[in-house]
Amino acid sequence: MTWGIAAKLLAILVAVAIGWAVGRMRWLGGGEAGSDSDPARVLANAAFYIFVPALLFRTTARLDTATLPWAFLGAFFVPVLAVVTLIYGFERWRRKPDEPVTAPSVKAITAGFGNTLQVGVPVAAGVFGEQGLAIHIAVVSLHSLTILTLLTSLVELDVARERPGTSLAATLAQTVRNTVIHPVVLPVLAGLGWNATGWVLPAVFDEVLQNLGTAVVPLCLTLIGMSLAYYGWPKSWRGLSGLVSAKLVLIPAVVFGIAHWGLGLKGLPLAVIVMLAALPTGSNALIFAQRYRTMEPEVTAATVLSTVLYVATAPLWLALLAWVSPWSAP
Repeated sequence: MTWGIAAKLLAILVAVAIGWAVGRMRWLGGGEAGSDSDPARVLANAAFYIFVPALLFRTTARLDTATLPWAFLGAFFVPVLAVVTLIYGFERWRRKPDEPVTAPSVKAITAGFGNTLQVGVPVAAGVFGEQGLAIHIAVVSLHSLTILTLLTSLVELDVARERPGTSLAATLAQTVRNTVIHPVVLPVLAGLGWNATGWVLPAVFDEVLQNLGTAVVPLCLTLIGMSLAYYGWPKSWRGLSGLVSAKLVLIPAVVFGIAHWGLGLKGLPLAVIVMLAALPTGSNALIFAQRYRTMEPEVTAATVLSTVLYVATAPLWLALLAWVSPWSAP
């Protein structure tokens, strides 16, 4: 790993540390952790209802679907979505009666949603150059759409199923409604609908969306630190270590095996999608957890811990890829 990429990771941890200091000093207020007046929850709601929807709508509205490398996308998303679904199913099967019904989906997104922007873009640009970055951006353009939509559907189905006296038809109808009318899914669908018209976003509207979207990265990074200050580290690391291991080891291993031996990918495309799968947990997992008020301390800790451990695991994956299927350096 180059010093430039290491500096990017250090900058991310510094931003998280600033958020932690702000939360620790209670500069934004001292509401009880988890309450509606909790500043970390207020910021999470702002991200979830304002800034993230603006970013998702603008991204999908401007997406050039004709140039997307669909073969590479399939090699990444098919195994990732399969593993995420299996993790959800396993966690739902072993869920204890005292655990929230939303816990399996929160655990699945913690293990499956990678930090494709703050960590992924610098790694792709620094290691693979412009050509590798182009493949990376193509995958990122559909990353939130696929994983968040899948897990939103699953969690809303679980929530609807828990309502007493609800018929199957009512459960499915409620699930569809809550999945579509959702701060993540709805702007994506609206953006795809705008994209299908072929219209260009009006300049003023595009500028507003861009300004709102640029707040997502710094807000989410400081939010991780604030949440850590308010919620603290989890008391038990048993389940947390499994989620982090799945994110940094299991998912990239499955993507590597299917893409290389199953689909025959080699060289640069293989390296880019494996390193995408090997990224640490992204901040959207924390926003998802706070949306459903489930496992906030665990998801916060998993995000920080996986980012720190990524400094050690990323060079190992790069060494394996260089040995099995070398690519040309930029």
